[in-house]
Amino acid sequence: MSRDLLRRPRFAPFFWTQALGAFNDNLFKNALLLLLTFVVIEQRGWDTGVVNNLAAGLFILPFLLFSAWGGLLADRLDKQRLIVRLKWLELATMSVAAGALIFEAWELLLALLFMMGTQSALFGPVKYAILPQHLKADELVSGNAWVELGTFLAILIGTLAAAALMALGGELARWALSASLVSLAVLGVLAAMRIPPAPSASPGPVPWRPLSGSVAVMREGLSNRRLRWALLGISAFWFLGASYLTQLPAYARDIVHGAEGATSALLAAFAIGIGLGSLACERVSRGRLETGLVPFGALIIFAGGLDLALRPALAEAQMATPLIELLGIAGFWRMWLDLGVIGFGGGLYIVPLYTLLQLRSPEDHRARMIAANNVLNALLMVLSAGAGILVLGVMGRDIPDFLLLLSLISGLIAVICMLRDPRPFLRLIIFILIHLMYRLHLKGRWRIPAEGAALVVCNHVSFMDALILGGASPRPLRFLMDAEIYHSPWLKWFFRIAGAIPVDSSRKDPAGVRRSLEEVGKALRDGEVVMIFPEGKLTRDGEVGRFRRGLELILARDPAPVIPMALGGLWGSWFSHGGGPAFAKWPRRLRGRVELCVGRTFAPENVKAAELEEAVRDLHRKATRLADCRRRWSCCRGRQADWMARCGG
Repeated sequence: MSRDLLRRPRFAPFFWTQALGAFNDNLFKNALLLLLTFVVIEQRGWDTGVVNNLAAGLFILPFLLFSAWGGLLADRLDKQRLIVRLKWLELATMSVAAGALIFEAWELLLALLFMMGTQSALFGPVKYAILPQHLKADELVSGNAWVELGTFLAILIGTLAAAALMALGGELARWALSASLVSLAVLGVLAAMRIPPAPSASPGPVPWRPLSGSVAVMREGLSNRRLRWALLGISAFWFLGASYLTQLPAYARDIVHGAEGATSALLAAFAIGIGLGSLACERVSRGRLETGLVPFGALIIFAGGLDLALRPALAEAQMATPLIELLGIAGFWRMWLDLGVIGFGGGLYIVPLYTLLQLRSPEDHRARMIAANNVLNALLMVLSAGAGILVLGVMGRDIPDFLLLLSLISGLIAVICMLRDPRPFLRLIIFILIHLMYRLHLKGRWRIPAEGAALVVCNHVSFMDALILGGASPRPLRFLMDAEIYHSPWLKWFFRIAGAIPVDSSRKDPAGVRRSLEEVGKALRDGEVVMIFPEGKLTRDGEVGRFRRGLELILARDPAPVIPMALGGLWGSWFSHGGGPAFAKWPRRLRGRVELCVGRTFAPENVKAAELEEAVRDLHRKATRLADCRRRWSCCRGRQADWMARCGG
């Protein structure tokens, strides 16, 4: 992830504010649960199940009641001022909690758990709504990745710190916990004061409508077709995450046969996985929204969850085996890795969805849409608890059966995502395959617009050109291709999913050409990116051929910005006609170096076919020169930069 964001005043104070808040939330909540379980229940004679479920309910209930009001507050007020006020509320709550801990006022601590849940519910909408005001569009993925990483690491550290402080025992533990809660809240207030202002786009009064407001924002969010699937996808993640985390203690006890340290180690695997998945998401996305990562992440959750569900209980371990002994058992590491894989898939899955929610929400309603997401998340988390009770209690199944059900649900989510919109996922798969086959270098990739129609023109060197361009583009491409190849029985399904547009020569099928042009025009009017090879055929000499008149016909019917590109390094490959017909010679090298150069965009009113042809020729010469330089001097590490500079790199 870009570390520059953590050094920028427009992001760093907010990052530490939300991370400290998540840390304090989990320190307080987990320490209180440990106190209730091991101290208070014995003192007061309370029922364990009732108290633990009451504590969980007191923390979740505010999300159902106050998230909508928090969204309205964030939309109507300056978000920075709102955050500061909420951090003061946290400090006041923690100060009272410190006194309650010292004087052992357990009933008051339960009430303060509700207050802490209220503060978190009000903070949730502004937490994500403020990012688009302080970050550029191409920084949002990185910002969300840092937020997810910071949140889950704070959850992990807060959980471990609660156990460590409670291990001190007695009055010392309560004093240490009190000091920690207040200190973290003070640091949160100081960090919040350094957040830059974030004025409201629609200031106004904020009516008090907690319950009806929750219903209203839910209805508004789910009725928006652009946001509905993002809301449902994020909530599905929290259903799965809450289900896995809720079962971790029982899994560590009954399957791992471990002591308390086993639960913390498994939780650490999940949190580390989330962090690494968020990092990988940012690296793959390169500042662009990659919705294809959503089904990919769900598939990884499915794979990790399936293996975890099928793991037998550790025969080598006895009941309450210390963590230090578990670390010497290979089966425990397999379980640890499975939870890390589940977390990794979750990081890939959740970051694009939060970015999608931020980008597609209207600016004056963004916080309310995030509030709708929080309400739906809370409902799904309650549903996850109900599912656990149904499967494990009413139906009498064991934990591996429940984990198997969770893995199947994640697999179903992946299938639904792929069927609903297969092209982003297919583009991502092509991206991975292309980078496995070639050492692909991109210059000017940022020139492809994040949204809106565009026409891409490129030279045609090999049969892999369309796949390389499709994998390199940050957006799915609709590309024209020969109708005879399109209708091949083994590949037609692939071309249809990829959005290819078949075209035949006018002499064979004039009506088919008109249909193809109409399909291209419709794609451009719908804001898609269309790619064509204006030469109409593979080059026979490695040079850029004459552009055919189809380009001018397209631009005459539907003017659109045109982006010239050129490929270098593919001439002579097995898929080109260099050195003999394509596929009729032995491949000369593996993972060849390929350059893709993207030129300046031609405005619709200034597009001329001759200028485009010359632009592609210039780009082709540059791409070929760079590819040759990289290939010839890749082994000269000490002088590579100098040689690339000579070659124009």
